[in-house]
Amino acid sequence: MSYHYPLDEDWSRGEIIDVVNFFSLVEQAYESQAKRNDLLLAYERFKQIVPAKSEEKRLFADFQKNSNYSPYRVVKEAKSVNAEKIKIRL
Repeated sequence: MSYHYPLDEDWSRGEIIDVVNFFSLVEQAYESQAKRNDLLLAYERFKQIVPAKSEEKRLFADFQKNSNYSPYRVVKEAKSVNAEKIKIRL
């Protein structure tokens, strides 16, 4: 599905690609499944681009408002389980 990805115009092209990749993996976790390690690596990269917790919360809220998918819930699940793949149910 197509969603509005919350992006910052000050980010480089590579940073935009990395943030979109992270949000895409969040979508996959809800719509089918996502590899846990890929998700954690993408989140780690996301945190390099968006180090401030307040900005992370704002971007997560914006994404969730547009998609009904919670990045926070996906990251929390990925950090708390040892499964190879993550599947989130609505």
